[in-house]
Amino acid sequence: MKNALHIFKQIRFTTIFYWVVFVLIVGFINGFIFDILYETSLGALLLLVLLTFVDAILLFRHKNPVSATRHTKYTRLSNGDINDITLHIENYYNFNVKMDIVDELPEQFQMRDFKISASLEPAQQRRFMYQIRPLERGEYHFGKINVFITSPLSLIERHYKIEEPFMMQCYPSFIKLRQYELMAISNRLSELGIKKIRKIGHSTEFEQIKEYVIGDDIRTINWKATARRSQLMINHYRDERAQQVYCFVDMGRIMKMPFDQFTLLDYSINASLVLGHVAWIKQDKPGLIGFSNKIGLHVNADRKGNQLLRLQEALYNAKTDFKESNYDVLLNHVRTKITQRSLILLFTNFETLSGLRRQLKYLRKMATQHLVVVIFFENTEMKDLLQQKPQNTFEIYEQTIAQKFDYEKRQITRELQQYGILSVYTTPQQLTVNTLNKYLEIKTRGLI
Repeated sequence: MKNALHIFKQIRFTTIFYWVVFVLIVGFINGFIFDILYETSLGALLLLVLLTFVDAILLFRHKNPVSATRHTKYTRLSNGDINDITLHIENYYNFNVKMDIVDELPEQFQMRDFKISASLEPAQQRRFMYQIRPLERGEYHFGKINVFITSPLSLIERHYKIEEPFMMQCYPSFIKLRQYELMAISNRLSELGIKKIRKIGHSTEFEQIKEYVIGDDIRTINWKATARRSQLMINHYRDERAQQVYCFVDMGRIMKMPFDQFTLLDYSINASLVLGHVAWIKQDKPGLIGFSNKIGLHVNADRKGNQLLRLQEALYNAKTDFKESNYDVLLNHVRTKITQRSLILLFTNFETLSGLRRQLKYLRKMATQHLVVVIFFENTEMKDLLQQKPQNTFEIYEQTIAQKFDYEKRQITRELQQYGILSVYTTPQQLTVNTLNKYLEIKTRGLI
């Protein structure tokens, strides 16, 4: 009885079955007029019952008709990037079947129309790949894999559910991390929009004497080595290494502002992770501090082998608590915990000039001991509004207010510059590239 109930729950009638039933109903109705239609419809009905019974036997002869498993290239999801999920399906029937595969995706995606249709030959194995793009960090729980199977008769289909517990954690964008890593190692960052900055002099860290090639600075020619080798030789210098580079991530309520389905906090987390990785490749010591009304997380600047993993783990759970950011607490923490002069890249956002001036005294005190770079965001929606041509009085009023806010944003850069504080004013989408540009510029010019 229990098995019969279980089979009954898996039966679904197909569209073909319902069309045949509809035709039979029409035949029986017209059978009141034409006797031959009644007899034909009755025979067709018996045939339909027989074929349906045969179809059920074909579909339910196997207790486990198919197998399905999920596979991913990585053991975790990359936030904001396209992630590939592969379904491996194997057919255990000895005849061709058609399948509709419905994977129960995590609730974060809110997708209710996901379906993969395919045909499998006897004992065939196939892989189906689909893509997902997570927009928030955390745990993503996948549900069951639902397979709707039909035989060549296509009168009924079997709804077979496969329990496949599958949970993936979504971390800050590590796919972009690898992309920037390869570019940094091969000195091809310019392909990603990273500017090449002309050196003003050079650092004092001598690395080696090498042969001159076209494009080298002729001011670094080593004439003694040239005389000994009878060919041009130059002194090669490298950027100073083992410098502390801290990313300060504001996790206050202002960073919850969304742009293009992403919050400013998520943009900042992805950029700080990439920056920490590139700094580590450049032989510097990356570190991290997250704060709001209190210090939420702290990773000391270091060059240990697991430093990048520590940064990822710290940023994985970073989230805003909707509190007002307290720069006084941040300043006291910096004074006690960071004793060596460091490069501090502060990811935050100031919407108005008065908002900056409330925190400026803390930034100025911080800048007396460290090189501070304030990174804040351009409102892209307001920029689009400024580019539109107003059509009525209300739109003129809106554009005037937008111009006021845009002017104040640019005034923030000038205000910081007056006190020797560097700044990066960027769109959220260009945050990573512009932040890396600023870091490489500072390194090239030897400002720390």
